[in-house]
Amino acid sequence: MNLKKQGIRTCIIIPTVSPDGRALDTNLRVSNFLMQKEDLSKALRHLRKDRDIKRLISRYPKPDYTRRRNVYQSLVQAIIHQQLSGKASETIYKRFTALYREKPFPLPEQVLKTTGARLRSAGLSAQKSLYIKDLSLRFLDGTIQPKLFPRMSDEEIREHLIAVKGIGRWSADMFLMFTLNRSDVLPVGDLGIQKGFQRLFTLPHLPDAKNMEARAESWRPYRTVACWYLWRLADDGNTSR
Repeated sequence: MNLKKQGIRTCIIIPTVSPDGRALDTNLRVSNFLMQKEDLSKALRHLRKDRDIKRLISRYPKPDYTRRRNVYQSLVQAIIHQQLSGKASETIYKRFTALYREKPFPLPEQVLKTTGARLRSAGLSAQKSLYIKDLSLRFLDGTIQPKLFPRMSDEEIREHLIAVKGIGRWSADMFLMFTLNRSDVLPVGDLGIQKGFQRLFTLPHLPDAKNMEARAESWRPYRTVACWYLWRLADDGNTSR
C-alpha cells in the first residue's frame, strides 16, 4: 500500500463538509487523533516497547503524514478504489473528477444531477455509479453528518458508514485512519496488514482477525502507526529478523 498517497494528516483541524458539500473545519481536540510531531514521537516511544515493532521502527523511516481531502471526497474515492488496482482506480478517479472541470471536486448535488451514462463514461461500473449517488444523497439529506464524527467512537463511525451502500468495513477503516486520523485502528481485513503480520511473526499462513487483534493488543492506543510499519514490511518483503 502506498502510504505517501494514503498519508495521515498531522494538524488538529478535522475536515468536515456541510450538507451542500462545502469543506468546513472544526478545531475540536480529540484525544485519539494523530496530531503534531510530538504525538507521533509519543506513539513511537510506546511502540518501541514491543520488540518486534521496534525492529521495524529502526528499519524504516518515520511515517510520512500529509493533509487529506474533505470527507465527501474521501468516501467517493474509497468507493472508486474498491476491488481495483491502484493504477486502474487512480485513472478512473481522475476521469471522474474531470467530468466537473469547474471545481477541484464536485459537490454532492452535482453528482446527483449527473446521468448514470456520464458517470460510466469515466470508467465507473453501473453499481459504483449508484453507490456514489447514494452517498451523495445521504450527504444532502443529512443522513451523514461529519460534524458529529469528532464526538463519535471508531465503532460508531464504522456502523454509520457501513450503512451506506458500497462502503464496507475496510473502506470505513481506511477512512478512520487517513481522513479522520484516528490513532488506534487495526484494519484486520486489509491484505497488506495480514501479510505484514505474517512476515513480522514468521507465520505459516495469513493470520485471522482474532490472531491479529491478540498480537496487536500491546500496540494500543497507536495501532494506526504500527500498521504503517506493517505495510512497509509487506511491501518490502524482507523477512530477516
